[in-house]
Amino acid sequence: MICRIKVLCDNTAGALSGTLGEHGFAALVQAGDRSLLFDTGAGHTLLHNAQRMNVDLKGIDQVVLSHGHWDHAGGLWPLLQVAGPKRILAHPGIFTRRYSVREGTARSVGVPYSEEFLAGLGAVFSYSDAFREVMPGVFLTGEVPRRTVFEEGDAGLFCDEAGCERDEIRDDQSLVVVTGKGLLILLGCCHAGMINTIEHAREKTGVDRVYGVVGGCHLAFSSQPQVDQTIKALKKYGLKKICPGHCTGFHAAARLAQAFPAGFKPMQVGYVLEAE
Repeated sequence: MICRIKVLCDNTAGALSGTLGEHGFAALVQAGDRSLLFDTGAGHTLLHNAQRMNVDLKGIDQVVLSHGHWDHAGGLWPLLQVAGPKRILAHPGIFTRRYSVREGTARSVGVPYSEEFLAGLGAVFSYSDAFREVMPGVFLTGEVPRRTVFEEGDAGLFCDEAGCERDEIRDDQSLVVVTGKGLLILLGCCHAGMINTIEHAREKTGVDRVYGVVGGCHLAFSSQPQVDQTIKALKKYGLKKICPGHCTGFHAAARLAQAFPAGFKPMQVGYVLEAE
């Protein structure tokens, strides 16, 4: 079975004319006659880009939220208004209050709508922190154990405006596609850490080989030692595809391009990756 990943929202638009970029992420995932939307972007470009790319959002079976941040869940309102009721797969902690506190300034970064508001628009939430199959051969990681010492997370994210209670983003999840070439892992922001996520996917699927990684790697907010050690660890998997975007950061993406010259491709709006 061919699995196709098509990027609908990202920080940058690619070569497809008329598409728009925004700080956010969303991707259409198709496997056979089934499809799902992985994240919804910030809410400004999802409908526009989907129309430009001939994607019928009404035909999507379900929506998966990688975690509860505005730039991944902001498109839920326009999506539900246009495409009708949807089943939303998410971690139980998706509506946690969240703030980014940087240089003394706090701003809210959580889901910009309440659960009740979205339910009123037709959202039917399916909560779980467990590893589960969401389409044939496509799995949602559930909560990812944090075992890799150097993956320290983002020190600027908190559950309060004062910056006292650090937010570990325990609801962070990724999609795992089992292909004939190995695992293809689709990341939202990967707050859990790329290596933690890959190892969790290998453990749960029983598949050791990792074909590729696509999505936001959240290395823009990581220390240089963490970037160094992440790249060193990634090389051990023998990746054939690495397509970073969204929150990866320019410098980290450049490092990844240097480390994986044959498999590197920047993820942008309009990018399509197929695996069988």
